[in-house]
Amino acid sequence: MAEYSMLTSTTRRTSLADSSIFDSKVTEISKENLLIGSTSYVEEEMPQIETRVILVQEAGKQEELIKALKEIKVCFVKMESVEEFEGLDSPEFENVFVVMDFQDSVFNDLYKADCRVIGPPVVLNCSQKGEPLPFSCRPLYCTSMMNLVLCFTGFRKKEELVRLVTLVHHMGGVIRKDFNSKVTHLVANCTQGEKFRVAVSLGTPIMKPEWIYKAWERRNEQNFCAAVDDFRNEFKVPPFQDCVLSFLGFSDEEKTNMEEMTEMQGGKYLPLGDERCTHLVVEENIVKDLPFEPSKKLYVVKQEWFWGSIQMDARAGETMYLYEKANTPELKKSVSMLSLNTPNSNRKRRRLKETLAQLSRETDLSPFPPRKRASAEHSLSIGSLLDISNTPESSINYGETPKSCTKSSKNSTPVPSKQSARWQVAKELYQTESNYVNILATIIQLFQVPLEEEGQRGGPILAPEEIKTIFGSIPDIFEVHTKIKDDLEDLIVNWDENKSIGDIFLKYSKDLVKTYPPFVNFFEMSKETIIKCEKQKPRFHAFLKINQAKPECGRQSLVELLIRPVQRLPSVALLLNDLKKHTADENPDKSTLEKAIGSLKEVMTHINEDKRKTEAQKQIFDVVYEVDGCPANLLSSHRSLVQRVETISLGEHPCDRGEQVTLFLFNDCLEIARKRHKVIGTFRSPHGQTRPPASLKHIHLMPLSQIKKVLDIRETEDCRNAFALLVRPPTEQANVLLSFQMTSDELPKENWLKMLCRHVANTICKADAHVLHFDQITMGYLRVAIFILSL
Repeated sequence: MAEYSMLTSTTRRTSLADSSIFDSKVTEISKENLLIGSTSYVEEEMPQIETRVILVQEAGKQEELIKALKEIKVCFVKMESVEEFEGLDSPEFENVFVVMDFQDSVFNDLYKADCRVIGPPVVLNCSQKGEPLPFSCRPLYCTSMMNLVLCFTGFRKKEELVRLVTLVHHMGGVIRKDFNSKVTHLVANCTQGEKFRVAVSLGTPIMKPEWIYKAWERRNEQNFCAAVDDFRNEFKVPPFQDCVLSFLGFSDEEKTNMEEMTEMQGGKYLPLGDERCTHLVVEENIVKDLPFEPSKKLYVVKQEWFWGSIQMDARAGETMYLYEKANTPELKKSVSMLSLNTPNSNRKRRRLKETLAQLSRETDLSPFPPRKRASAEHSLSIGSLLDISNTPESSINYGETPKSCTKSSKNSTPVPSKQSARWQVAKELYQTESNYVNILATIIQLFQVPLEEEGQRGGPILAPEEIKTIFGSIPDIFEVHTKIKDDLEDLIVNWDENKSIGDIFLKYSKDLVKTYPPFVNFFEMSKETIIKCEKQKPRFHAFLKINQAKPECGRQSLVELLIRPVQRLPSVALLLNDLKKHTADENPDKSTLEKAIGSLKEVMTHINEDKRKTEAQKQIFDVVYEVDGCPANLLSSHRSLVQRVETISLGEHPCDRGEQVTLFLFNDCLEIARKRHKVIGTFRSPHGQTRPPASLKHIHLMPLSQIKKVLDIRETEDCRNAFALLVRPPTEQANVLLSFQMTSDELPKENWLKMLCRHVANTICKADAHVLHFDQITMGYLRVAIFILSL
């Protein structure tokens, strides 16, 4: 391909980025003359050649094309037939043909004549970007695959492959016969072969042929790119394409879930033992032997292959996940050691570490998962969450984590010759604190760090805002409690009855106030985000399945692990109370413990108060996002939402009669909004959550001080749950009457009116709210009142 270039003359600049037209002239000049020759010399030797666009047939009738060519200052002519080309051919021009249809006879004639042909989208794109027309040695209709490098695998019909390659070239793409690191996409017609395996290992997107066909259908769309995620993801080869799965050892609920996931990921499933199955997925912790002898064509794999394929959005290699019968003594021993029962002796514990360390070394070469499985030295079982003897010496390093994650602790604690009750409680406090830190480290290293890693196979599992919502200030809490644990550890190792434990918690009380409220207050949101993402994102569901099954989690879910920070401070307060009971009155730590307990209570009170404020602010944010055009000054730290009431307008104010009106009562104002007739747009909350479009339209934000009377309209068969407000806007000379009918019976009208009167009275500093409340009036009286007020 000729090198791209732009040639400038004294009169005009060519708009075709191509230098190949000068090849014949340049060869006549020696290399020396070319290097030392002046620009004027080259101009004398070479004729000035101008780019000229020839609009063929229908292209010449497109006003948009003509306008675009004028904008990029390229001369053009129109041509109705190929026969006219001989009259247009001139050595003064480099001709570029614009053809509307790359499948008609005119295009074929131009292509056979080795003419340079482009499509209208190329001209329009260059005009939009202010760029010259691109050079291409092949016909170029559009640039929707520009800068993409494609490789093909699994195609047996030559005609289909030729058709696909031609379309890719027409859209600006490049084809490579052999797969290498420069290939951006693999187009696969099957899920076998070396190219497919390498693409999976490199994380290269693997596409269906339909991707190319659909991109060609959109060839005329301006600024369309075939590589954008929203379009490309529709045509990715699903993990279980060409796979027929069956399942063994799972509960009915798990099996049903996995069968549904199989179909969602492009596969099929059949009953156990069906000869058409390609894979048998086994729950290796339950199944000890297969009920039949599998055929050589059947892959018998562990469940980690199933979830791993979904997580990385591509079919994982089966070799590293093959199920093996537990028929060898060493394997049987390792399986029994992997159970959740805590070993009862140091000898068994040492054997467990050696066996699992051996297994982990043997599986280090696995291409998936990208993170190594933990050895026993780095794992937590259910027993280790409760027993200090199983506290890990170090933590797993899945990525860049706080240094304290990997700080080793003492293997044992010195035991005084006579164990006092105070020592026993202090030891329990240290044990629970150490286990709590290990749980936080597991959350960070096993879940947060992998989700935040760049270059994940198949793309990011979660969006950054979703990760932030789920984990919040967990790393900050981990840092504080690591320091507390280290101080407690030093105190226990160098035990003395008079050493102060209370001082440790007083030392970090300010840090606890900073770190806990952001997490505790938004824990419910964190929990809801996990549940929502697990339902909507199969890769996240698979990610949780893989990691929650690991020993570090002790068979607990991520939600169950994340609730530990919510429970920790009350637990510490109880232990400090117990410690105070077993501390002698003359011990200086007695009063310090009282202060420490008081500081923890202050932290918890602050959390509760902050949570109340946060929930109140969240309710106001919900109103702001639900009401289009809601005034920004509604957001205020002293304001809180009291009640929401759905009504219908009975008068001409504040909107037309019969319109649905929503009243939001705050402690000092009333937001009045009507239902929108047309809902458009979407919103994103401050915490990154996508919200539905605003369904209400702002009418008026009324201070409660403007409400002069609250009128209760008497109940009749024709009119129920009606009331009215007599208000005096500051811009009006007279009162205005607003009348509504409540549409729901959930809140009794009497309770609503009393609530409204009470808050109006509080706003205007009146002790008696009843002075604002009229006796019941009839609807006829209301109509008369409205008529009088309108005069």
